[in-house]
Amino acid sequence: MYIDSHAHLNFNAFDGDWQAVAERAFDAGVLGIINVGSQYNVSAKAVEMADVFIHQKLVNGKLYAAVGQHPIHAMDELFKYDDYLALAQKKSVVAIGETGLDLYYDPSTLDAQKKLFISHIQLAKAVSKPLIIHNRLAGQEVLNVVREYKVSRGVIHFFSENWAMAEQFLDIGLHLSFTGAITLDNIDDYTIEVIRKMPLDRIMIETDSPYVVPMKYKVEKVKRNEPAYVVEVAKKIAEIRGLDIEKVAKVTTHNAVRLFQL
Repeated sequence: MYIDSHAHLNFNAFDGDWQAVAERAFDAGVLGIINVGSQYNVSAKAVEMADVFIHQKLVNGKLYAAVGQHPIHAMDELFKYDDYLALAQKKSVVAIGETGLDLYYDPSTLDAQKKLFISHIQLAKAVSKPLIIHNRLAGQEVLNVVREYKVSRGVIHFFSENWAMAEQFLDIGLHLSFTGAITLDNIDDYTIEVIRKMPLDRIMIETDSPYVVPMKYKVEKVKRNEPAYVVEVAKKIAEIRGLDIEKVAKVTTHNAVRLFQL
């Protein structure tokens, strides 16, 4: 059994069939999907979608929500703390995010991104829920913020830094999550090193759907990733660590259940 700790079924790519996609994942052995927000309306949609499954009382899987404003939207949408607080208090919301820093698209917005990140940290502490942290080309900057504000409960999603940086995030108490990117032919040696060296009780798996289609489906010309494919991430971790897939499934599920209190 698996948990997709980071997906975006609330994005336009899944308009019209998100429920079928979720059910397909549940049928494939995925116990839970955390549907992650990137703006207010998208976050509210994640909560509404989780409620659909709660009301249907499906027994083979659960859809959860995370609410937050992605750092790339730091300049184009005002972060209304009280509105996010109201969302964050919903039962289906298990995390705050995704939040963090992104220096890939527009490094000039770093100050605004930091302010937004800090607001999410304050929100997470107010509702006692973990953070889902985005880091793209901003490892040291993210590390500085989480250290300053004493963040110890959360996950660096789509981890892509080297072991030296991984050690520092792990020392703080954070989890690291990996996507289908680790299944691709151009996987970096330092990512393999992190997966090999890190403690099993801090590793998680995700799809970041609809992005980052795993290699198995990429060669079949599949364009849209979906939560059912999280199994491929677990398989690759098992290969790198020299473990049975059942062991990886068990520990990554346990880690997600413990962190998000599922």
